[in-house]
Amino acid sequence: MKLFGVLGNPVAHSLSPAMMNAAFTAEGISAVYVPFRVEPEDLSDALRGLKALGAVGVNVTIPHKLGAFAWVSERTEEAELVQAVNVVRFTSTGAVGHNTDVSGWWRSVEHAMPQEPLRVVVLGAGGSVQAILAALSIHRPGIDVGIAARRAEAVLLLDKQFGDRLHLRHVAWADRHQAVADANAVIQCTPLGMWPNADMSPIDDPTVFSPGQLVQDIVYRPLETTFLRMAKEAGATVVDGASMLIWQGVDAYEWWLSQKAPAQVMADAVYSALNKERGAQ
Repeated sequence: MKLFGVLGNPVAHSLSPAMMNAAFTAEGISAVYVPFRVEPEDLSDALRGLKALGAVGVNVTIPHKLGAFAWVSERTEEAELVQAVNVVRFTSTGAVGHNTDVSGWWRSVEHAMPQEPLRVVVLGAGGSVQAILAALSIHRPGIDVGIAARRAEAVLLLDKQFGDRLHLRHVAWADRHQAVADANAVIQCTPLGMWPNADMSPIDDPTVFSPGQLVQDIVYRPLETTFLRMAKEAGATVVDGASMLIWQGVDAYEWWLSQKAPAQVMADAVYSALNKERGAQ
C-alpha cells in the first residue's frame, strides 16, 4: 500500500485526506493519505521518517512550507519562484519539493480570467499572495497588479520577489474600494470573513462590484463568504476558495503518480465535507 499524507499544525481540519482518499478509491489505487500533526522543530525528523517508511509523498501546509523548502534536496521552478514547498515527492536519492498552490490557483480561475487588458487587485499581502503572483508572472507576465494592504513594507517585499515579472503597486487600505471598482479581476486573500466571523468582509460597499468582473475569495469556510455574496449579487463571476484547494490537490496527485486525477471525484469529496460542516453549525 502506498503511503501519502499532509504535515501541518494544526492539521485536523484539513480536507486533503477526504479528497485524496476518495481519489485513490475511485481509481482503484492501494494507497492511504493520513494527516500528521508535526511541530516545526520536528519537521526534518518527520520527513526523514516518512522517507524511511517508504512514503511516496506528502503535502505540507502551515507552518511548514518554508521548512520543507529548506529540507528538500531538489526543487521545481514553481517552488523556487515562491520560495516555499507545499508538496514533496520522496526519491531514492532524496526528495523533490514542488508548489502546486501556483498551478492550483491558476487552474481555479483560468476559465473566468478576463483577457487583456487585465487589471488585477489583490486584497491582502500574506503568504498566499505569493502563489497568486507567481502564477500571474508565469501566465500573464508584465501586467499591473495592485495589492491593497495595510503595510506598505509587505508589498515592497513582494515587489523584490516578483517586480521583474509584474508591475506591482501598493494600494493603501483606505483606497481599496476604488481599486476594486477599477479592476476586472479581484482576489481576496485576507482572513476576513472566515469562520467564526462569517459576517465580516474586507469590502463593505457592494456597488464596487460589477458584471464581468472575476471575483475570488480564497477563504472556503464558509464556502460563500459575505464578500463573495455581494459580488455575486452584483453580477460578477465568482470563484470560491475551495476550487484552489481542489486544483492544487489534483496537481499534487498527478505529480506524484504521473497519471490523470479524478478531478470531479476530488471536488465532490471537498464540497460534500464542507456542506456537512455547514449543516452541523
